[in-house]
Amino acid sequence: MAEHEKDYAVVGKKYKQKSIIERIEALFLDNVGKVVTRDNIIEVARDPETGADPENWHQRLSELRTDYGYTILSKRDRSWLKVGEYVMVTKEKKDRTSSRTLISEEAWQEVLKRAGNRCEWNNGTNMCGLGEGEIDPVGGGTVHLTPDHKSPHASGKTIDPNNPQDWQALCGRHQVMKKHFWDDRTGKINTYAVVQAAPEREKRIIYGFLKSYFGDE
Repeated sequence: MAEHEKDYAVVGKKYKQKSIIERIEALFLDNVGKVVTRDNIIEVARDPETGADPENWHQRLSELRTDYGYTILSKRDRSWLKVGEYVMVTKEKKDRTSSRTLISEEAWQEVLKRAGNRCEWNNGTNMCGLGEGEIDPVGGGTVHLTPDHKSPHASGKTIDPNNPQDWQALCGRHQVMKKHFWDDRTGKINTYAVVQAAPEREKRIIYGFLKSYFGDE
């Protein structure tokens, strides 16, 4: 799509849904196929009663993809989009149904105690360690810890809702990262999402490798 062919969304009404994610969802559903900008999202995500600026709106946007199943494209997906521009392709949702085990309140309190109320994300070298209520220096917004099961459902391991050792505390940014790059349905790395997240220069390197691998050049 050429630059002049873009059809930009115009926010011409107030969105009064209760939650940030519901307001952002309504914005995209009203503008399917149109380019929604970062400024559009922030405007809609702002509290309609208090006018308070939204925190972690980008995480709510990610949840529309990962939890709700919407196809929302960004610069990672289409070169003609600019950074901070997004397009919902269709109102149809991908099937995200799966049996999910929820942690018990008692086990969650034990996890938080073990973690010292800090994010336990560990990439093998560094631990996140952001605390509940702190400001995330990378993602922005206030840190809110939520429970995450250590093993993917596809691994076949039974996840015990009452066993703190089966769970970890993660900040919002690392919850989103795990959802993007680890596929619970297969228990494998989501290589497609990894390529999506790569800078354009690296995408071109990967593209060249794949052309060579499949003998297309």
